[in-house]
Amino acid sequence: MHLGEICLLTGDVPRLAAFYRTLLQTEGSSDDTAFQAIVEQEPMLTILYEAGLPEASAQRTALAFTVEDMEAAYRHVQKNALPVLQPPTRQPWGTVNMILQDPDGNRVYLRQFAAKEEAP
Repeated sequence: MHLGEICLLTGDVPRLAAFYRTLLQTEGSSDDTAFQAIVEQEPMLTILYEAGLPEASAQRTALAFTVEDMEAAYRHVQKNALPVLQPPTRQPWGTVNMILQDPDGNRVYLRQFAAKEEAP
């Protein structure tokens, strides 16, 4: 068994899909308002319309994407005016994390693992 898909539920598929396509720099021309695949290979990242999802409901979802170059990722985020909750910050365990928030309020972590010589 393996992880096949992460699916985010939303009341606005195009808005959330646009955020993740911008963040992940993926192409996509779908205008489907019910379902869109952002990352099409496993593990997939998909966005699905959920009727009646309360606007104030706590999604309690966090996604983490590993990046090789946090400085480049931060420049991309700033250039595209994506909402940053925490700029790149070195954690006590050596990883550099940046925290964003998607349009539905979910936290999105970008992380760069420390090189072995930098690890605590």
